[in-house]
Amino acid sequence: MELINFILHIDQHLLEFIKQYGVWIYAILFLIVFVETGLVVMPFLPGDSMLFAAGALAASTGQMDPWVLIALLFIAAVLGDTLNYHIGRHIGPRIFEMESRFIHKDHLIKTHQFFEKHGGKTIIIARFMPFIRTFAPFVAGAGRMNYKHFLTFNAIGGLAWVGSFITVGYFFGTRPFVKDNFSHLMLGIIVFSLLPAIFEFARAKFSAKKSRQKSL
Repeated sequence: MELINFILHIDQHLLEFIKQYGVWIYAILFLIVFVETGLVVMPFLPGDSMLFAAGALAASTGQMDPWVLIALLFIAAVLGDTLNYHIGRHIGPRIFEMESRFIHKDHLIKTHQFFEKHGGKTIIIARFMPFIRTFAPFVAGAGRMNYKHFLTFNAIGGLAWVGSFITVGYFFGTRPFVKDNFSHLMLGIIVFSLLPAIFEFARAKFSAKKSRQKSL
């Protein structure tokens, strides 16, 4: 519940961080993005909502430069996925065969299925999907995806993800309607970003049921 509260009111928490740490807010945001994308055991950090809130606060407070935010967090996103890829490349095959309370195998399997369907584009698409965003580079590494191809998709996806959310937050986050309904908007972002994964899960369930009916 504390995590949900943090995400829904992330604008207020980031504002407190800005007041308390000043310019070090850049380092805090860099670390959050890097950890969420770089460590497969941390898929629950508030990436989308945080980027939107950071863009909105850059516009409303003037204490953060949106261009610096985009550049730094783009680097954090690319470095995070790169670390995650190499972790997957070295220990991924073993993780698929073992049970761990820190890594949900179901998330890995679903990401692997998504990866098989969409190929390298998964690295770009997954940027906009919580949980899958964290597991996609790990699965790419475990599947021995060509690193140069991975890096290309990684950079494109990282720039699209960071740039879009910060830009939208910067230009629309200060609107009175958005400010008055910020927590609802954060919830909407979470639900909307989860829809592709929910749709894919429902489609897979429907296909499996249909296959079983045909075999009877």
